[in-house]
Amino acid sequence: MKTLFKKFVLALSLVVVAGFAQAESGIVTVEVQVAPGKSWTNYPTRTLTALPVSGTNEVDSDLDQYGGWLARKVKATGFFYPTKMGDRWWLVDPQGCLFLHKGIVAVSPMGGPNAEAAFKAKFGSDSNWVAGTSGLLHSLSFNGLGAWSDTERLRQASQPLVYTRIWDFMSSYGRKRGGTYQQSGHIGYPKDCIFVFDPEFEKFCDSYARQLIKTKDDPWLLGHFSDNEMPFRRDAIINYLQLPEQDAGYQAALAWLHARHGQRATVKDITDQDQKDFLAVITDRYYRIVSTAIKKHDPNHLFLGSRFHGGELNYPEVFKAAGAYVDVMAVNYYRTWTPSQEKLVMWSREAGRPILITEWYVKGADSGMPNNSGAGWIVKSQRDRGLFYQNFTLALLESKVCVGWHWFKYSDNDPSEPNTDPSNRDSNKGIVTFRYEPYSALMDAMKSVNARVYLLTDYFDRTEGQ
Repeated sequence: MKTLFKKFVLALSLVVVAGFAQAESGIVTVEVQVAPGKSWTNYPTRTLTALPVSGTNEVDSDLDQYGGWLARKVKATGFFYPTKMGDRWWLVDPQGCLFLHKGIVAVSPMGGPNAEAAFKAKFGSDSNWVAGTSGLLHSLSFNGLGAWSDTERLRQASQPLVYTRIWDFMSSYGRKRGGTYQQSGHIGYPKDCIFVFDPEFEKFCDSYARQLIKTKDDPWLLGHFSDNEMPFRRDAIINYLQLPEQDAGYQAALAWLHARHGQRATVKDITDQDQKDFLAVITDRYYRIVSTAIKKHDPNHLFLGSRFHGGELNYPEVFKAAGAYVDVMAVNYYRTWTPSQEKLVMWSREAGRPILITEWYVKGADSGMPNNSGAGWIVKSQRDRGLFYQNFTLALLESKVCVGWHWFKYSDNDPSEPNTDPSNRDSNKGIVTFRYEPYSALMDAMKSVNARVYLLTDYFDRTEGQ
């Protein structure tokens, strides 16, 4: 019995020592679940403690009002623009300071009976919410607002945040035209075919983009998203050929196929290269039309794209076609624990543009939320959510092609609100609950990285190849 006990103590001590060694290295394991009821899997997770900057009290200092780096200045234009210095992409803020955009998506008061009651109890007025929320984000070293934020009210804060706008060109045209429907997280289109060949689409975009004139002179506006998560599928030509024969998309696809393979060509003649090339045609046409409208009515701000997601993240032809028109390439990056350096580099190389990660998150099992809806994975605690944040952002900074990120999102879903997108019904996605209570462990981990992004870029640039 004594021998067994000694073996047990030895085994336990080895586990403890290994745990300390792992923590000392800054690499930990986090248990991750892809959906409720699924098995838990351990994922290696790099934290800030893996890097020398975490051992000091040093944080980014000498920042301008936008959150740009005063120590690194280039040409100022009065508005944001991207630049590449050496092999690293940057944004440049209106004062000419190098800048990385650290934002939160959907920063706005929540709907739903419980959330609305909590808003009244906690804030009492819109102005109190604006002051409290902008102050909270600044205290966490965020400097930006992602899509679907209440930008008009938050712009009035005494210390504003650099904001973005999302316009939904294609889905708005679809609502007018007919044929769209709500999917989980985005708008659906017939056979996954966007209406890019409709002759009325270009005229619609020019008229619709007149809304952008209102903010074209605002230096706090980073730029515009044209749409969200549209389908750019490799089998698009096959899908367009399944539309009704009178549909402009069907006619365009058939004409393209006949021009390539002759008048007697059918779906059976479509090659893999045809699929890639036709997808590039769709992407080019959409981005040309939308970017022309945006730049006509607002030549000052960045065109951030349509927020790619899903399968197209593997398609170089999509990034190459869109890159001819965007200033910065927006990507909603889900279903990965650690960003792929190869993918990040491919996206930027093909587009010839920097990358902005515009959605990503993970849900906590300790939140009390069911966590059934949405794309993000599940971890056991808010501390683990914070470790995921650090692991993800460190990889983005290391890549040299990423100029910022937008966490999805400000608040948890209010399950008492039935009139929501199916992907936003009952999950822990926020930095605050739907009762506006903060997730302190998550916030602490976020701030630790956010407050050091410029120091971290220096670190990664110095140590490359070592």
